[in-house]
Amino acid sequence: MPNVEWDLFQSLHAVMQTGSLSAAAKVRGLTQPTLGRHIEALEQKLGAALFLRSPRGLTPTDLALSLAPHLEEMSAAAAAALRDASGAADSLKGAIRITASQIMGAEVLPAILADFRKAHPEIELELALSNKAEDLSRRDADIAVRMMRPTQAALLARKVGAIGIGFYAHRSYVEAHGTPETLEDVFDHTVIGFDREPPPLQALADLDLPWEINRDGFAFRSDNDLAQIAAVRAGLGIGAVQHQIARRHGLTPVLSNAFGFELELWVAMHENLKSNRRMRLMFDHLVQGLSAFVAEGRRG
Repeated sequence: MPNVEWDLFQSLHAVMQTGSLSAAAKVRGLTQPTLGRHIEALEQKLGAALFLRSPRGLTPTDLALSLAPHLEEMSAAAAAALRDASGAADSLKGAIRITASQIMGAEVLPAILADFRKAHPEIELELALSNKAEDLSRRDADIAVRMMRPTQAALLARKVGAIGIGFYAHRSYVEAHGTPETLEDVFDHTVIGFDREPPPLQALADLDLPWEINRDGFAFRSDNDLAQIAAVRAGLGIGAVQHQIARRHGLTPVLSNAFGFELELWVAMHENLKSNRRMRLMFDHLVQGLSAFVAEGRRG
């Protein structure tokens, strides 16, 4: 491949991420004409088109799609390099990027991270919420809070415990519709669940349930876990909620003796970061804070 400036690849990555030149220009802090020239220059250097242009917008060519995973790796590596450069390994200054599921990131981690920030005000925190397992080996994030055992090699991982999950509903729903008396009766009610992306929950596969778990059984469907919990809290129907979070919001348990499962809770980071002082402090702080959260469930 010809010698191509990283700046041009950054612009290509931005277009692939946003889907348009104007949106990519805003992300990169450039004018749209400048970003357009970057794409044209890259196409000239590569000798092929990267996008098909039509009144409906830009469609990536096979060449652009083949470059996409490499662009993701380059972007992650560049972001990791900036975080590493933001503070020396033995310093309590710099940035830490944490990845967690939607529920843990929005409902559990903010209080834990607030305590860390109070103790270490010069450390910058980045929180990426995603239910997919980010690749710590390529430094998509520095530290991960995961609801399953990490499988990547070269990770420092600590199992914090297990999180129990059961059916819950808001008091207003129970007062208006009652609750199912058996598992067979559950789908006679408004049940909240996934839409297009079924969660990879092996724990559910191990349960002896009287019905198959698929989207058709849910009267309210969303692939955003926060939207599901919001729907339960609004009295829309019955949904699966972590016990600790359900108690915090005053939700009513449903079929607590008939349905429930657990997910393991882990904290992980790449083993190369264990000598970095601020990363290790955050790792230990997360283990401590999440251990307290798990204990909260046992006390219930």
